[in-house]
Amino acid sequence: MLTFLAKRVLSGLVLIALIPSLAFVLMRAGSADVARQILGQTASEEQVAARAEALGLDRPLLTQYLDWAGNALRGDLGVSWFTNEPVSQAMATRVPATLSLVIVTTIVAAIIAVALGLAAAYYGGWLDNVLQVLSIVGFALPGFWLALMLVLWFAIDNPIFPATGYVSITDGIGGWARSITLPVTALAVGAVTATAQQVRGAVRDVLQQDWVRTLRARGISRGSLIFKHVLRSAGVAGLTVLGLQFIGLLGGAVFVERVFAIPGMGQVLVTSTSQGDLPLVLGVVLVTTVIVVIVNIVIDLGVGFFNPKARLS
Repeated sequence: MLTFLAKRVLSGLVLIALIPSLAFVLMRAGSADVARQILGQTASEEQVAARAEALGLDRPLLTQYLDWAGNALRGDLGVSWFTNEPVSQAMATRVPATLSLVIVTTIVAAIIAVALGLAAAYYGGWLDNVLQVLSIVGFALPGFWLALMLVLWFAIDNPIFPATGYVSITDGIGGWARSITLPVTALAVGAVTATAQQVRGAVRDVLQQDWVRTLRARGISRGSLIFKHVLRSAGVAGLTVLGLQFIGLLGGAVFVERVFAIPGMGQVLVTSTSQGDLPLVLGVVLVTTVIVVIVNIVIDLGVGFFNPKARLS
């Protein structure tokens, strides 16, 4: 198990080093005159040159990257070129908002998807047909449109939840829960349908195994069969899909954060990328990569727990 974990950690460290490096190259290769954007079109050439020198843009690209990487290893992600806000501080205020949406959405999706998938696989019939219809509808509904409709229905026409904004959980669980209800709902629809289909397929495959028929013949209770044996065997597929959903939700949270004006990582990434704010972009990319690596390691450990053969592979 330790060897299994060590391999996952090593591959994760490679990704943490590689992804920000790639982002740096792409940003610097495709960026315009950032100093001119910061100072405005009325600035003189001397002012632009001085600003570029202050930002270190006149140095070789490799030197710029090595300086950033060395500072990042010490926990210093630099300062935003446009707002002068420390990137670490910007991440500290925005990461909790995004993680709140993604973690709660993943939990909600897991609970609902397991219930739907398990019921559809075990009972079949109309329940299975309903799940198929819901899956098609869930895939077909554009998330951006659904978020707007939720605002219209439950924040404007019926002011039950706030239309915009985010309340930190430290300011009160009630306010926090109300502020994320609509965003989580918008994100959860697609995640639920995708995960439920995978759970359904995995459970149906397990139910057709000979050892399940043997347990039934021995008179094992339905609850023990499903929750103690079948779900554990089918858990690998469901856990893998949930991990992929979690990672996908990090990107999908961008449109939700913009619709609901939530100050999260997705919103700041879009803004900083359009501006060419390299330190802020690299900070978001680095933090996101670390989160993805941690989630992948946790998922791999979970898969290894459910399926010991995965640890050997």
